[in-house]
Amino acid sequence: MPQLSQSIRHLPGIALSLLVTLAAVMLEKLEFSVFGRSWLESLVLAIVVGTLVRSTFSLHRRFDPGIDFSARILLECAVVLLGASISLEALGRAGAWLVAGIALTVVVSILLSYWVSRAVGLPPKLATLIACGNSICGNSAIAATAPVIDAKPDDVAASIAFTAVLGVAVVLGMPVLNTVAGLSDIQYGTFAGLTVYAVPQVLAATAPIGIASIQTGTLVKLIRVLMLGPVIFALGLIHGGRHQRPSLRHMVPWFIVGFALLMAMRSLDLIPPMALAPLAEASGMLTIVAMAALGLSVDIRHTARAGGRVMLAAVISLLVLGGLSLILIAVLGIP
Repeated sequence: MPQLSQSIRHLPGIALSLLVTLAAVMLEKLEFSVFGRSWLESLVLAIVVGTLVRSTFSLHRRFDPGIDFSARILLECAVVLLGASISLEALGRAGAWLVAGIALTVVVSILLSYWVSRAVGLPPKLATLIACGNSICGNSAIAATAPVIDAKPDDVAASIAFTAVLGVAVVLGMPVLNTVAGLSDIQYGTFAGLTVYAVPQVLAATAPIGIASIQTGTLVKLIRVLMLGPVIFALGLIHGGRHQRPSLRHMVPWFIVGFALLMAMRSLDLIPPMALAPLAEASGMLTIVAMAALGLSVDIRHTARAGGRVMLAAVISLLVLGGLSLILIAVLGIP
């Protein structure tokens, strides 16, 4: 009975996320019928519609459990299923230099983002949250870092607010950047994987470009996410004895393990070929629903309360990460 009650609590938010998803899909079809092509994919439209709904209307708190479930659990399930579309051969093609380059980019980005945040006058713990969120995986990194450094709730809320809004802005602006920069599909996927905050946001940013960008961006992003474990562990050692120790769940998220297992199964030909397309479609649909929920979690009105210094630090940190990513692409000679 408790599980049934918990499931019922999720229904309003899940239903609203599905409605936003339906609206996004219909808007994409409308785009195609009017313009002959879809300028904005349903993934991106789901974020926009969801954000508009949250920022325009005062949603009742009963929607929150289902929205949170859709934004977290469903997107994690989508990432797991996405593992079936990538083989270990792809990771081998990435090469040790790319993996090392991603790790180095994350470390340098954390250090520079922390320095920028302190330079604009932010306290150490808030600076650490922004640095980790910007450099690794946005809200997930902030949530994992907060208990380790004993961050204040206000600091967590401020850093998450701007990370969420910047994440949406980056997804919407990435295709425009690609037009200006003239990156190849592989270069664009690498850049998206290195700069966009969340895995589903990488999917949204790379979907308009093509399958090569999607696969490259996802692979690079997941390597970047794996840096969360070492970073959280290091912070735990730095703050050891005074704060909560990092848990295995934070260092190795379950969906990364699931993704790796399906990727291994694909590499060993343990997944029937006829199941690959349905798995990819299911992953895509779950991602759209998750993006709708992500939009429903962002209230633009709240960002004004977080303060100009937080926004300045977050924006500069993001620009620094973008610059480091372009340098890595050039140094490695990614085609």
